[in-house]
Formats: sequence, structure tokens, C-alpha cells
Amino acid sequence: MGTTNDEESDEFPPEKRLEASNTHLIKAGIATIPDMETLQECVAYENAHQNRTQILRRLKWKAEELRENEE
Repeated sequence: MGTTNDEESDEFPPEKRLEASNTHLIKAGIATIPDMETLQECVAYENAHQNRTQILRRLKWKAEELRENEE
């Protein structure tokens, strides 16, 4: 099962999730983050590149959602 997540992460790296041409695609990229590891990669990428407050806020909300689903 871990291979599927690895394949998803390879197919949609942070730059593909966060560098889309419009906000709807970025929102979809964030919504489809499957796990905390991928989320952390996206946060690191955003901090290092554009550091957009709204995107970081959406990533924070996604982290809260993933934590709730772990419980």
C-alpha cells in the first residue's frame, strides 16, 4: 500500500501541486494530499519559494484534517 502513496507523491510533487496557473488547481492539489509526509514537503516547498500566506493557511487546514482522520 505504501507504493501507491509513493507513486502519488512522485506523480504530484509539491511544484505541481502549488505552482498551478489558477487557484482552483492549487486548492485541488492541496485537497488531494494523501499524508503528512507529502504535506510537509509542500509546506517546505512553499516556504522556500513563494511563501504565500493563503496557501500556507490552506496547508495548515489540510494538516488539521489529516490529524483528525488519524484519530
